[in-house]
Amino acid sequence: MWASGATTDETGSGSRPRAADRRPRVVLFDVFETVLRVEALGDRFRDVGRPAHEWELFFTRTLRDGMALTLAGQAPPFGEVARAALRTTVGHTLTDEALDHVLSGFAHLPPHRDVEPALVTLARARVPAYAFTHGDPRTACDALDRAGLRTYLRGVHSAEAIASFKPPARVYDWVCAQVDTPPERVALVAAHSWDVHGAVRAGMVGGLATRLEGAVPTVVDRPHVSAERVDLVVDGLLALPG
Repeated sequence: MWASGATTDETGSGSRPRAADRRPRVVLFDVFETVLRVEALGDRFRDVGRPAHEWELFFTRTLRDGMALTLAGQAPPFGEVARAALRTTVGHTLTDEALDHVLSGFAHLPPHRDVEPALVTLARARVPAYAFTHGDPRTACDALDRAGLRTYLRGVHSAEAIASFKPPARVYDWVCAQVDTPPERVALVAAHSWDVHGAVRAGMVGGLATRLEGAVPTVVDRPHVSAERVDLVVDGLLALPG
């Protein structure tokens, strides 16, 4: 089994060279906003009498708080962080039942249309694909099952297993160990540039789908492959030299 030999400081930051432009042996997919449409939570907000657009502030706040708590030490489970962020976003106006209704929406998110073609391409190329997410993996599994996508995946891994949010290097080290492949032969595909940045800094191959952010931000490490759609990112990864 592969084990990391990289040096890390106590925050989990890695010290390793950039991975070469090589075709990955394994591809990981971020789940929320990359594979599944988090904007669909807007319907849940409307159900409980809140504006639909609050889903975006809520989700952004959840990620921010999870990252901050990770920097300060071990992070609580995603569900606890999300519930606290939701209470703040709605001004502490919702009952527990209403909060539950919104949060249960994570297990019912529809897929982005560019994802299944990407997974089909990987299956045909015999490159294993895994989901890599925050939160309870059972929630991600339920959502991926309902979206008809889990059949393409070898497994679902969550940073919650090590009490962390992305993007510290130790998170990517951990998931590479789970798939028994060295980081330089593992690609992360995500629509969040900060997630891809973390993976590239940890020595992995980075694939950024720019449909969320419009372009590669100048402040992040350059992804190995970038394209608007996830299926085009996968095409680019498979076109890298073996």
